[in-house]
Amino acid sequence: MNEERGQGLGGWFKARVPLPATEMLTEMGSEPVPGHLKRWWWCLGGTAAILFVVQVVTGILLSFYYVPDPDAAYESVQHITEEVPFGWYLRSLHKWSSNGMVVAVILHVMRVFFTGAYRKPRELNWVIGSFILVTTMAFGFTGYSLVYEQLSYWGATVAGNLTEAAPLVGPALANFMRGGETVTANTLTRFHMLHIGLLPTVMFGLLIAHFVLIRAHGVSEFHFRRDERDSEGKGKTYPFFPDHFLTEVIIGVGLLITVTCVSLIFPAGLEEKANPLVTPEHIKPEWYFYWTFRWLKMVGLKMAVVTLGLAASVFIFWPFIDGAIRRRRPDSELSVGLGIVGVIILTVMTVWEAWVLAH
Repeated sequence: MNEERGQGLGGWFKARVPLPATEMLTEMGSEPVPGHLKRWWWCLGGTAAILFVVQVVTGILLSFYYVPDPDAAYESVQHITEEVPFGWYLRSLHKWSSNGMVVAVILHVMRVFFTGAYRKPRELNWVIGSFILVTTMAFGFTGYSLVYEQLSYWGATVAGNLTEAAPLVGPALANFMRGGETVTANTLTRFHMLHIGLLPTVMFGLLIAHFVLIRAHGVSEFHFRRDERDSEGKGKTYPFFPDHFLTEVIIGVGLLITVTCVSLIFPAGLEEKANPLVTPEHIKPEWYFYWTFRWLKMVGLKMAVVTLGLAASVFIFWPFIDGAIRRRRPDSELSVGLGIVGVIILTVMTVWEAWVLAH
């Protein structure tokens, strides 16, 4: 007993929970971090993670008031927006942090792609990151549909038609997603369960796997200036704690301030309630799906599904394709050229669709 008193609270806890937590935290805190990560734009994964936490917290609070029923969903969102104290702020924070996370994940994927950080031995982490991007966009789509506005309903209808056009499994998958042949009350219930149940579970699993592989392989090091190397020519590093930790805290505070300002200036509003009998003149999805709608209008339903599926497969498994190319041509940087072309095409189609919807 006297010995425990001498060790204090830490000794008391360690005696009853004999886990190497202290040693692990000490090791993680003293872990060297590559010097290039001092620049915020090289560490956008942390930005996306912070915004995801904001969405989890605000989403839990919003779920206390949301009713996933076609006869009450729109009214419950209206109640949150107009009557619940600070409900409009929570909705706006949830919406804009979602948009910010999409931007952060896209930019992070672009950084990894153009720097070749997906190459051996990090191929699997690229695949996991690709599914994180897909899950992030699925979060946006299901969340947008839950508002049950007119455009939400018809956007879900178009998504169901796209899914149904997929070869082999399309019809069965579309019926499962919609809970029937068309968008019904079952659709809203399923989207709600996807948004608050399945997708968060998948996202947490992907993030854990992503971080484990980062820990296992380490962070890809880049050196752009001579002052980033020490006297022996090795890359300079700095400790995770407190340097990198405090950097992430500062970024987190800055993100919260930014998202709050955007929420105050552009609060989330409400459009007309969903009406299955009235098709709107323009079916407008979230901005990060504009390019998909433009492509759909250009090539038709069947061709759009096939080509998008092929493009997604190439994107996800590109590290292995690139590896096969580089075994034949070790100096090949085909990925850079393809990446530039891809970014230009997606940007042009997004802006094109935005212009069409605005006019």
